[in-house]
Amino acid sequence: MRRPVIALGTALGIALAVPGAWAQETSPLPGTTPEEAPPGWNFTASGYWNMPRQGQSYMSAIAIAEHDKLHLEGRVNYEAMHSESAFVGWSFSGGEKIAYKVTPMIGFVGGSIHGPIPGLEASVSWNKLDYYIEAEYLAGSVAQTPSYLYAWSELGYRPVDWLRFGFVMQRTRIYGGDREFQRGGLLQLTYKKVTVGTYWFNPGSSDQVVITTLTVSF
Repeated sequence: MRRPVIALGTALGIALAVPGAWAQETSPLPGTTPEEAPPGWNFTASGYWNMPRQGQSYMSAIAIAEHDKLHLEGRVNYEAMHSESAFVGWSFSGGEKIAYKVTPMIGFVGGSIHGPIPGLEASVSWNKLDYYIEAEYLAGSVAQTPSYLYAWSELGYRPVDWLRFGFVMQRTRIYGGDREFQRGGLLQLTYKKVTVGTYWFNPGSSDQVVITTLTVSF
């Protein structure tokens, strides 16, 4: 969550730099029908405006590109301020009544901190309930970048297609302070391929953090 234009642009550049992506999404291969055509690319770009009570507000961004099971992702100001990370992963999904998706990833972070990062994103949904978690382990050096486990999880309920609310928790050191875990609530509104949302961590406390989000899929 850095400077809005620079952060979002950098993350988009990391995840979207794939030759021929747009052509593959819209044009089937010669000799195939649209039904037989290989899956195209799907893109998601998210911006987050962080407002910690005890610190300065800042912008972060995450950009994702997916093609079939291939998962590419870029993050800015996620592990630390003025940091940038990139990941490549492979997704496994299935289920009907209970649907799931699991994406193990490997990545690297540079900037204010640096090091390799193994990560995992996973989701499961049943009826109107869903659960999502993303976690990564920064295997840093003791002298410069201590090792740390980052995690973000959501438990959501969607009574109608355009509304989702629930609970959220994260483990991060980007805010500083004494809290190892941040807990709170979430609210999201969706219109077509655009979602706006609010996360409210540690409501009413001196460590309160409010995050507003905008996500676009295309």
